[in-house]
Amino acid sequence: MERIVVIGTSCSGKTTFAREFAKILDIEHIELDALYWEPNWKVRDSEQFKSLVESRTNKARWIVDGNYSMVRDILWLRATTIIWLNYAFPIVLYRAIVRSFKRSMTKEVLFSGNQESFRRSFLSKESIILWVINTHSENRRRYSSLLSSASAKLIEFKTTNETKKFLKNLML
Repeated sequence: MERIVVIGTSCSGKTTFAREFAKILDIEHIELDALYWEPNWKVRDSEQFKSLVESRTNKARWIVDGNYSMVRDILWLRATTIIWLNYAFPIVLYRAIVRSFKRSMTKEVLFSGNQESFRRSFLSKESIILWVINTHSENRRRYSSLLSSASAKLIEFKTTNETKKFLKNLML
């Protein structure tokens, strides 16, 4: 596993998993959200985004987390392994609610200086919680179909216990 892509529905824990895995493997962790979002939640130009992804993954070893379809062809062709955090809806929804509440209360600074607010997280059309509710099922179906033709090795985790056990075994 030298070039790894971690995918999953929003709030499945891709970044947390990828960060921990990168430390264990001692490889660079690349968070696609950090490349995609500019300050004030402005979306980066798609060509700029693609260029950043290409340059950051033009190396022998890395782990990337994220699901941006506009760079899937770049990443999946370069990847040696794809790890799918394929968790059930209740787990992901719970994580979305807890994470959003925590981030909005602590004013945690995210990529490009962005912060989640209570209003944005819970009371707006841009709510990540609404996004999870509206996209979870379709994204799982889409990943299942897309992954059937991927050339990289696939590792799928359906429970958080499987994921934790995998990381723990790597540390032994």
